Amino acid sequence: MKFTGLTEKEVEKSRQEYGSNVIPDSEPTTFWQEFKETFNDPMIRILLAIAVLMIVMFFFGYAEIYEPLGTIIAVIIVAFVSAKTGVASDTKYRELKDNTKKDTCKVYRNGLVTVIDVDDVVVGDFVLLQSGDKIPADGILIDGDLRVDNSALNGEAEECKKTAAKDGFELKEDITGDTFVDAHSLFRGAVVFDGEGVLEVKRVGLKSMMGKMALEMNEDDPDSPLKVKLGKLAHQISIFGYVGATVIAILYFAYFIVRAGGLGNYFAMGPQTIVQDLIKAVTLAIVIIVCAVPEGLPLMISLVLMQNTSRMLDHNVLVRKAEGIETAGSLNILFSDKTGTITKGSLEVVDFFLANGNSIAIPDLSDHSKVKGLIDIAIGKNTQSLFDDRGVVIGGNATDQALMKFIGHATFDALQNEKSLVVGAHQGFNSTNKFSQARIDSLDKTFYKGAPERLLAKAKKFLDENGEVKTIDKAVLDRKIDELAARAMRVLAFGYSEKALVENAINDDIVIIGLVGIRDDVRPEAKDAIAEVMGAGIQVVMITGDRLETAIAIAKDAGLIQSASDRALSSAELNEMSDDEVKKLIPHIRVIARALPTDKSRMVRLCQEMNLVVGMTGDGVNDSPALKRADVGFAMGNGTEAAKEAGEIVILDDNFRSIKDAILYGRTIYHNILKFCKFQLVINVTAVIVSAIAPFFGVEEPLKVTHLLFVNLVMDGLGAIMLGNEPAKESYMMEKPRRRDENIISKNMAIQILSMGLWLTVLSFIYLKVPFFANLFDGNEEELLTGYFVLFIASALFNGFNVRDEGFGIFKGLNENTGFLKVFFAIIIVQALIVNAGAIPFAPFQFIGKMFSCVPFSVQGWIVIFILAFTMIPVDILRKVVMKTYKNA
Repeated sequence: MKFTGLTEKEVEKSRQEYGSNVIPDSEPTTFWQEFKETFNDPMIRILLAIAVLMIVMFFFGYAEIYEPLGTIIAVIIVAFVSAKTGVASDTKYRELKDNTKKDTCKVYRNGLVTVIDVDDVVVGDFVLLQSGDKIPADGILIDGDLRVDNSALNGEAEECKKTAAKDGFELKEDITGDTFVDAHSLFRGAVVFDGEGVLEVKRVGLKSMMGKMALEMNEDDPDSPLKVKLGKLAHQISIFGYVGATVIAILYFAYFIVRAGGLGNYFAMGPQTIVQDLIKAVTLAIVIIVCAVPEGLPLMISLVLMQNTSRMLDHNVLVRKAEGIETAGSLNILFSDKTGTITKGSLEVVDFFLANGNSIAIPDLSDHSKVKGLIDIAIGKNTQSLFDDRGVVIGGNATDQALMKFIGHATFDALQNEKSLVVGAHQGFNSTNKFSQARIDSLDKTFYKGAPERLLAKAKKFLDENGEVKTIDKAVLDRKIDELAARAMRVLAFGYSEKALVENAINDDIVIIGLVGIRDDVRPEAKDAIAEVMGAGIQVVMITGDRLETAIAIAKDAGLIQSASDRALSSAELNEMSDDEVKKLIPHIRVIARALPTDKSRMVRLCQEMNLVVGMTGDGVNDSPALKRADVGFAMGNGTEAAKEAGEIVILDDNFRSIKDAILYGRTIYHNILKFCKFQLVINVTAVIVSAIAPFFGVEEPLKVTHLLFVNLVMDGLGAIMLGNEPAKESYMMEKPRRRDENIISKNMAIQILSMGLWLTVLSFIYLKVPFFANLFDGNEEELLTGYFVLFIASALFNGFNVRDEGFGIFKGLNENTGFLKVFFAIIIVQALIVNAGAIPFAPFQFIGKMFSCVPFSVQGWIVIFILAFTMIPVDILRKVVMKTYKNA
C-alpha cells in the first residue's frame, strides 16, 4: 500500500492542534427566543404602553380593566402565533436536513482504508477520492488525477482537471475564484466527476473555505421591508394619536371653561370640579389613543404569514423565516444563480444536425432510421458511461453522460443485448487526440466520436436525411457550428469508417453521421417565469461563475438580455470600478460572470445602499454570505447546508418558477395587509373623530370602552381571517415594486380611509342627532346607543367588501376566500347575542349585557340600522367613480 495514513494517536494529536472538521449548525430556533423577539416590534410596544396607562387609570377608578387586559391577551396571542410559526418553519427545515444521510469518506488510517464520517477527518489525513465522492476538507491532490465539479464553491458544474502536486506545493492562504480551478487545490463540498486520487488534508472545520463562509453567517440580518414599513406606520400612528389626544383634551377642557361662563367663573367652581374635569379630559385623550392604534394589525400579520407559510409548501417553497415570504413580494432586484436555477443544472443534447447544416428535431430522429441506428452505435458502443439498475447514468464524464441520456436507457440496453455488436478494439478519449473510436467487426465499421475540427479535417462525405452519402460543403457546416458556439454550445461530431481502427488516427474515408450541440440548457419554465418577474418590474441579474461568453449566451436565451443598453460584466471588470461607478451601472446590469463570493456580497450591499430590496438565489457555499446579507435569500433544495442555513426561503425543486410563485404570494400577503389596514383604519379614524367630537354635541360616550374592546380585538382578529386569505391575483405581478421605506399608507389609500371614515362619522351623527332615529327607539337612549354600537360594527363589515378590490369587483372571488362570509355572519351573530344577552334570565348573560352596556331593541331597529350600514358600499363605489374620472381626465 502506497499510503499508510495516520495512527489513532496521530489523529488525536492533529485534532487537538488543528481542530475538528465539524462545521457547527446554527442553534435551533426556540419558542422562547421567537416569543421574546415579538416584543421588539414598535407596534407591540405602543400597545403595551397603552395597556400600562389604562391599568394605572383603572387603579385610580377612571377606566375599565377590560381594555388593557384584552390588549395584553392580544399581544400574547401575537407573540404565541409568531413564535409557533418561527419554530414550525425551522423544524420543517431541520427535518429536511436530518433526512439527508451523513457524509462519509475513505481515509488511510493505520495502514488500512477506512470509511469514516466526514466530521472525523483531521489535518494530515490521506483521503482516497473516487468518482462520485464529495471532498471532505480543504487540501492538495498528491496522487492520481481527477475531474472535479466545483459548483458548490463557484456555482458552475464545469469539469475542472486536477493533477498530483509536486513536493513543496502549498495551499494558498488567500483563496480566490481562480484557486478553485487551479491544478492541485481541492476544497470541501466539491464533487469528483471522474478519476481517482489521494487528498492530503490541510484545513478542516471552520478553517476550511466552507467553514469560513459559515462563520460569516453570524452577521445580523437586515430589517425586513415590512418591519421598516410597520415601524414607520407605528411612528405615524403614535404621533397622530398622541397629538390628536392632546389637542382634543385641551379643547375639551376649554369646553368646560366656556360652559362655565369664562375662566374666572370656572376657577371659582373650586379645585374638586377642576380636577374632575381634568380627569375627564385625560380619560377622553386615552380613549382616543386607544382608538388610534390598530391593535389587530400585528395579530393579522402573524396569522397571514403563518397561513401562507404552510400554503407555500404546496408550491415547493419552504419558508424558514416567515417575514421572508412577504419580503419576496417587495423585491426590486433579484440576483439569480445560473446553474440549476435558470438552467437545468446538467449537460444535455439540445440540437442534432447533419453535416449539411440541417437540424433534425430530437423527437423526430427515429423517422431517419439509418442515421438514428448509426448514431446510437457511435455513442452506445463508444462510451465510458452506462445506466445503473435505477436507470441513472453513471461513470464517464459529463459529456458522456449527456450523450447517454440522448440515446436513452432502452436503446442502450438493446445495444448491450445485441450479441453481434461486439467491440473488437477501442481507444478512449484523451486531450491530445480529442476523439475516441470503437471497432465493430460484425458491421465492418470503425466509429468515431470527437471534436468537429478533428473529424472534419479528414471527412469529405456525410449522411443526409435519407441516409445517403453526400459530399460535405465545409462553409455551410462551419456557419452552423459557429452559430451554436455563439449560443455557448459544445459541438461533438460522429462518424464511421469502413477501414480498421488505427490507434491515434482517423481514417481518411470517414463519413460524418451527424453532430450534436450540448450545453446546460435554459429551463423552458424558467424563461416564462423570468419574463413574469421582469414584467413585475423586478430587475433580474444572472450572477455566475461561468465564463462571460457562455453567460451572455444563456442570458440571451433566458430573455435577460434584450437591448443594447443591457450590460454583462466579468468579475475583473467589476473590481476595476469604484462603488459609485457600479451604482450608476446597476440599473443596466443583467449578467455578472466569473463571480466571486465577494462580488455577490458587494452587489447586495450596494443595492441596499441605493434603498433597493434585494433577493439572492444560490446553492453553494460561495453563495452563503450574499444569501445572508440579502433582504431575502432563496436557497436551493439540492444545495449545500451552508446555503440553506443562510437563506430565508428554500426552493425545494430548484426552479425559478417557484421563485416567481414566492414573489406572487409575497405581493398577495402585502396586498392583504393593505386591505386589512384600510378596513381597520376606517374604524379607528371614525372612532377617534366620533369620540372626540360627540361630547361637544351632547353625547358623552357614544362608544363605551367595552365597545372599543370589541372593535379593536374581536373585529380586528376576525378581520385578519376575513382579509388575510384573499386569493392571489396574477395582476399583482404587473405592479411596480415598492421602495423599502415606502409608506404603507399611500395617497389613494389615505383618500379611501379618510373619505369612508368621514362618511361613517357623518352617518354616526345623523343617527345620533336626527330625531327620527330617537323616535324609532321611543326615546330610549340606552336602545339608541346600543343601536349605534351595532351600526358602527355593521358599517365596518360592509366596508370589508369595499377594501377587497380597488375597482368594482368587490364581490368577486368570495368562493376562493370562504372565510370572508363565514366571519362576516359570525360577527353579526356574536353581536346579536351580546345585544340580546340581557333578555336571557341567567347571571352570565346578564353580566355580558351589562359589561357591553347593551339592551335588546326591536327588529325594525335592526333593519333600519343595516340599511344605514349598507350605504358604505354605494358611497365607496361613488368615490371610486370620481377617482377614476379624475385619473382619466
